[in-house]
Amino acid sequence: MKEYDRYIFWLDYFDSELKRSEGRRVPLSSATRAPVLAELAEACRRLNLQPQPQAARYPSMPGKESGYVSVAKSPPKRALLLKVAKELSTVRGIAQRRQAQAQQPRKK
Repeated sequence: MKEYDRYIFWLDYFDSELKRSEGRRVPLSSATRAPVLAELAEACRRLNLQPQPQAARYPSMPGKESGYVSVAKSPPKRALLLKVAKELSTVRGIAQRRQAQAQQPRKK
């Protein structure tokens, strides 16, 4: 059943590898390369949007695995989309820093 009190944010809205005509909704400068559902959910959690992640296939590209996050409505959707895109890049940066630290050899 459709939830009218929630927005849906597909991963493809934030993918820098897609053109606007293919589903990207944020500017290329705010987009992230190949976002992951866990990163999108974490970005929404950090913005206190009560995300509900769901793996699914984006309707215009049924052959590609994707997913979406359902968040509580707070108008306007476009402004919220841009905030999530900015937070998504922050979450990606934190994950990359942690991965780089884990790969560095420990000093004795």
